[in-house]
Amino acid sequence: MPYVNIRLAGKLSREQKQQIAQEITDTLERVANKPKSYTYIAFDEKPHDSWAIGGKLLGDDK
Repeated sequence: MPYVNIRLAGKLSREQKQQIAQEITDTLERVANKPKSYTYIAFDEKPHDSWAIGGKLLGDDK
């Protein structure tokens, strides 16, 4: 059973999530021979200030 967890800063629309889920599911079916019904995908959307790169929070212009 494939489990894919997508974490990102910001929000995606329902349509974007649907397209991403479909494309990942299709890829796992085509490449790994996993039935679509076996694939689970979770989206974790976090506020920009919950992520930091290089010691600075995303969206921090300082």
